[in-house]
Amino acid sequence: MLQRELIEQKLKLLPDLPGCYLMKDSNGEILYVGKAKNLKNRVRSYFKQAHNGKTQKLVSQIADFETIITNTNKESLLLEVNLIKKYLPKYNIKLKDSKSYPYLKITNERHPQLIIAHTIEKDGATYFGPYPDITAATQTQQLLHKTYPLRRCGKNEKRGCFYYHLDQCIGCCDHDVPVEVYQQQIQHITQFLNGDTKDIKHALQQKMQQASENLEFERAMDYRDQIKYVEQTVEKQTILSDAYTNHDLFGFYEQNGTLSIQVFFLRQSTIIKREANIFDFYGDVHDELISFIYQFYSSQHHLLPSEIIVPDTLDIGLLNDLMGTSVKSAQRGKKKSLLDLANKNAKIALDQKLALDEMNTQKHLGAAQELANYLGIEKANVIESFDHSNTQGTHPISAMVVYVDGKPERKRYRKYKIKTVTGSNEFATTQEVIRRRYIRALKEKTPLPDLILMDGGEIQVNAAREVLEDELGLNIAVAGMVKNEKHQTHHLIYGNPLEMIALDTNSNAFRLVQRIQEEVHRFAITFHRQLRSKQSLSSQLDAIRGVGPQTRKKLLIHFKNLSDIEKASMDELQSIGINQRIAHIITDHFSLKNGID
Repeated sequence: MLQRELIEQKLKLLPDLPGCYLMKDSNGEILYVGKAKNLKNRVRSYFKQAHNGKTQKLVSQIADFETIITNTNKESLLLEVNLIKKYLPKYNIKLKDSKSYPYLKITNERHPQLIIAHTIEKDGATYFGPYPDITAATQTQQLLHKTYPLRRCGKNEKRGCFYYHLDQCIGCCDHDVPVEVYQQQIQHITQFLNGDTKDIKHALQQKMQQASENLEFERAMDYRDQIKYVEQTVEKQTILSDAYTNHDLFGFYEQNGTLSIQVFFLRQSTIIKREANIFDFYGDVHDELISFIYQFYSSQHHLLPSEIIVPDTLDIGLLNDLMGTSVKSAQRGKKKSLLDLANKNAKIALDQKLALDEMNTQKHLGAAQELANYLGIEKANVIESFDHSNTQGTHPISAMVVYVDGKPERKRYRKYKIKTVTGSNEFATTQEVIRRRYIRALKEKTPLPDLILMDGGEIQVNAAREVLEDELGLNIAVAGMVKNEKHQTHHLIYGNPLEMIALDTNSNAFRLVQRIQEEVHRFAITFHRQLRSKQSLSSQLDAIRGVGPQTRKKLLIHFKNLSDIEKASMDELQSIGINQRIAHIITDHFSLKNGID
């Protein structure tokens, strides 16, 4: 599928959900990472709207993209930065610094403080976040300073600090504060930062009501704004203790024998990476998933986290025995929410793949039927195409490729060494290979193609038809792919008598013929080069006295080229069944040839 066509089809499948998108070039390198409240609208805008020079340069290099959905726009922002830190895309240059997101920190002291931190340390403190930016962290901190003040001054203040007189410090600097009072403030702060806003909203509403009754309307408006901030912008935060627990979560979705697995890597409660895998399976889906998880850490060299979170349908006991780390399922809370998100991503990824596959199938089927219509035949679901190659009449070969429903069926490709033709004889070569291919098909009673495409003109078409119709009594449509001076398919010849069939160069049928012509030519040339290389190697082995046909065969099978044979040790030669005497002859031959003493 052409890159532009792939993008067009994937654009139709984008979800109306928040998340991140990764733009890739033709080599799979990530060019740009972005976030969006609505992935469908944002990603489509790159390809459907006019842009400035910089953005247009990015768009011109995009060959593919992928998306990761999130629950909220905030999660998208946090994920975006972690992806940028990981991949360092060249179009995200402004975000390449190592600045971390801010956290709110309750310090581990006799009278703890609520401060902003940019790094998490093993200091016994409790961390909340991360926040999307310093503004969000500061707004939350200021709200809590006003509502549940802690100590804001230095330990040696004695007369009441500036913030104490603003009612934003609990007053350790002015008087002794009972431990239970201080702990109650910390409990309120912790409750709020864990997402329970009921108490703080109630407290602010009471203060707003009291201020209104006292005709302090400016203060009442301030409390109103604080309530609005709580309702609109505060999202549930996850406590990060100094235990530094890291989690990997495995979500999955299965449909019709295809399994989609999404692995979310959580470090300090933030998704820093995602891996997606989609593959066919043939057994029990849960056994397949357990096997995947085990191989994921043993063969892909992933580090084991402190904890692995998996669906509760798996055998948790077995996984705990296998993995060497804690494996749990998630029934509630943030872990359950993230596992659900991984499952959701797995489903969307598989749905998109299956939809793309179906679009691709329909497109290729349409191309095959369009080609059949051009030729006036009923169908062209199975196409076999032949090409010949030789070097000035030597080493003649032929190759066949097979297309089913417009797509290559590589397991049905065949290679032929020409046996009965001497020199360069296009007609005779075509007849030999057609005869061999279809006599065998008749003997084995294998299905015949709807159409044969010869990578040549009138000579090859007539040669093929003579064998098929006159010798074998077969009625298979045969057309020739006629090329221009650039060796590109220009038109077809077909019919009785033969006539030129012009194809619309913008049609899917033309693109299909073009792909077949390029593929059969590639396959034939590759086979011809391999054969010449092998025959050249064989002739050089013929020059070694004492090396007979069986030894040459062993060497040709085991070693890729002459250089590998020259470098082979006695032990290597003997390991493939060559006796010690012959092994000595071979090593001595190449030592003398290369001037090695």
